[in-house]
Amino acid sequence: MKTLSLLLGTILVASLTGCSPPERGNTAAFTLPPGNAAHGEELFRHYQCLSCHTMEGYERPEVLDESGVSVELGGKVPRLKKYQELVISVINPSHRIAQGFDPGEVVRSGESIMPSYNDVMTVTDLVDLITFLESKYELEPYEYTQYEGFYH
Repeated sequence: MKTLSLLLGTILVASLTGCSPPERGNTAAFTLPPGNAAHGEELFRHYQCLSCHTMEGYERPEVLDESGVSVELGGKVPRLKKYQELVISVINPSHRIAQGFDPGEVVRSGESIMPSYNDVMTVTDLVDLITFLESKYELEPYEYTQYEGFYH
């Protein structure tokens, strides 16, 4: 009986430590299910993202929001945006302000001027929108470092 208790205790400890949640802040394992980019594009237009954003191949509406802000999305970039960055940018736009913008232009009362869609958009909508946005980024070509003596 003592051996059985020891064995069960060992299994319990092993199973609990093997199933521990990732550390807070560790987003490496965070992904949503695959989405529908075509539906994401419809949502991009429906939520009028082009009133504050620009994207190659899409025309901005004549009537823009009052902020006058123009944040570029997609295109050729020196580094790809992490999937998690795109998700966080939509669900918590105040998390990080886009580089190159004066916080006085894009922040009001401590919050990003980008509206929150958390109570409007379904999780499926979020997944589809992120799938669409992710497909619009392209890594700029870059030159590989030549290491003399290592490769022949």
